[in-house]
Amino acid sequence: MQQQICQPNGLDIAYFDTAPDNLNRPVALLLHGFPDDAAMWRPQLEALHQAGYRGIAPDLRGFGASSITHRVADSRLDAVLADLLGLMDHIGAATAQVAGHDWGAIFAWALAAHHPQRVSRLAVLSVGHPNAYADAGLEQALRAWYAMLFQVPGLAERLLPAANWYLLRSGLTAHPAADAVRKQMGRPGRLRAALNVYRANGLKLLRERLPPVQADTLGIYSRADAFLTRRQMHDSHHHVLGQWRYVELPGGHWMPIDQPDAIAELLIQHFDDGLAAH
Repeated sequence: MQQQICQPNGLDIAYFDTAPDNLNRPVALLLHGFPDDAAMWRPQLEALHQAGYRGIAPDLRGFGASSITHRVADSRLDAVLADLLGLMDHIGAATAQVAGHDWGAIFAWALAAHHPQRVSRLAVLSVGHPNAYADAGLEQALRAWYAMLFQVPGLAERLLPAANWYLLRSGLTAHPAADAVRKQMGRPGRLRAALNVYRANGLKLLRERLPPVQADTLGIYSRADAFLTRRQMHDSHHHVLGQWRYVELPGGHWMPIDQPDAIAELLIQHFDDGLAAH
């Protein structure tokens, strides 16, 4: 499975495609979050391919092998959504089954909310509907301390690499693929580009209300998530017009990496149910 490149909006967007020569398979579009890239989805892409899907996983703009971004405005929600729509057009997908984790979940929610005709089914991991997140109360606000820190230009760029990326490698916030992330984020300009996702969208999403989604939606929450409360995912059903299913798993934030088989099984079941219904 090799990465390919398209240029939907003047930037290189790298993406994995498990069946580039098969336009008849239903498309499963998987979106990563911070500080990851599309490689996190490799086990799920392989499982989805074996289940008959065309698995697509892009490196979002500024991440991985996609073009680096320099301005905060380059990472705005509308620009990311334009990339995703352009990628879907590039591969010939009128619709897709969409899954996202972390910031990828936020972009998946927004894609389904603003472009319902392009999202046949939705699966969101860790992060609930942005409106539910905004309404989740004090505990969620306290768990999001790092997001406020990330808003300060230059501060997180100094703090995160400190002491051999201590925050990435230790305690409740430890990333299961810390060495790979450290290597990726150590490339010139990459850490700032990734942080600009927070700076371009974090406060804006708290102030503005995202429309509800029409697609049948699966919400997956992990009970030991250090960054997110159960409430912000559980209460997302208030913002879903389609059928809603909520699943809790053990473990921490990075479910696709820590529990690849369980996540693959849940995605395939959810997506298969959607195909059977049609």
